[in-house]
Amino acid sequence: MKSLIRSPKEFWAGVIYATIGIAAIVIGRDYGMGSAMKMGPAYFPTILGALLAAIGAICILRSLLVSGPPIDAFALGALAMVIAAIVIFAILARGAGLVVAILALVMISSRASIKFSWSQSSALAAGLIAFCALVFVKGLGIPLPLLGSWFGG
Repeated sequence: MKSLIRSPKEFWAGVIYATIGIAAIVIGRDYGMGSAMKMGPAYFPTILGALLAAIGAICILRSLLVSGPPIDAFALGALAMVIAAIVIFAILARGAGLVVAILALVMISSRASIKFSWSQSSALAAGLIAFCALVFVKGLGIPLPLLGSWFGG
C-alpha cells in the first residue's frame, strides 16, 4: 500500500514545528496578551507559536506533494552526548565558571558530530566564550563568574 506521505523527513519536521508552536500558544493563554504597542507576556510566545505552527503546516503539506528521502536511523549516542553536554554545563556554570562550562559544553557536544575537529571546536569554544563574556556578563550584567569558586574566582 502506497503511503500518502511522500517525504517523511519533511512530514516529521512539520509535526515537530507545529507541536512546539501549538504548545507555545496553549501555554501563553494564561498570560495577558496586550497589544502591538504595549505587549503583554503572552504576545511574543503566541506570535512565535503561530509562526512555528504555520511553518509546520507548510512542511506537512509539502511532505504530501514533494518526494523526499526516507528518515535515517536516529543517532541516539550523539543525542545522549549533546544532552550530557547541556547537563554538564548546568553543573559547571556556577562552581567552575562560564569559561570552563562553555568549553566543556562545546567540546563534549562537538564530539557528537562525525565531522569533529579539535581545531574547529577549540576556535568555536574561544569565540563563544568571548561572545558570552561580553554580552551576558559585561553587557547584561548577569551574575555568572568567568572563573568560579572552584578555581579561586
